[in-house]
Amino acid sequence: MPAIFFGHGNPMNAVSRNSYTECWAAIGNAIPRPKAILCVSAHWYLPGAAVTAMERPRTIHDFGGFPSELYEVEYSAPGSPELASRVKQLLERVARSGEPHITVDLDQSWGLDHGTWSVLCHVFPQADIPVVQLSIDETRPPEFHYELAKLLGPLRDEGVLVIGSGNIIHNLHTYAWGKHEVQPFRWALRFEKLARELLLKGDDAPLVSYESFGTRRAAVRAHT
Repeated sequence: MPAIFFGHGNPMNAVSRNSYTECWAAIGNAIPRPKAILCVSAHWYLPGAAVTAMERPRTIHDFGGFPSELYEVEYSAPGSPELASRVKQLLERVARSGEPHITVDLDQSWGLDHGTWSVLCHVFPQADIPVVQLSIDETRPPEFHYELAKLLGPLRDEGVLVIGSGNIIHNLHTYAWGKHEVQPFRWALRFEKLARELLLKGDDAPLVSYESFGTRRAAVRAHT
């Protein structure tokens, strides 16, 4: 199975039809049907590591101020306690490979936040594939997560689709909020261009260790 990052954009994409959502739907039609999905959503950011382990994860409407139709969306995909246990098993191997110890909690309270369902409702609209979410540990540096992600590799050979969901640029403090016509800031375009070039070259180090490679200022501004 592939590993895919989705820039999910405005949550209203969940109930919209546009070039983004059409592309997401095309991806769902083009790839083999996965046995299950593991999503790392930027909106589950905790002081620790957790993976959803319930049979029926709830649809979380983790936003405010949007039209009522968005709050009525329910993505009723099943969960997978089996996949959650497999993720826990893979990630807790970090302690045995010389890295700092990590404990992965089998969570029974979170569910699927909009970073997951706003995309998957277009990729797999039938919501009949088990979905599990993995949190981001806010106490760990980027390098830790980069190495941790490598441990998820075996899942791809087991028929699990691994996806990430967030945005390359996500600075709501500097967003215009309707004060002028839609036009990206030049610093945002520069950072997106840099990220794209590094990804296409397969040069991960500057993005992972941005504090050491001169991209810290741009990265912090992009996600403040």
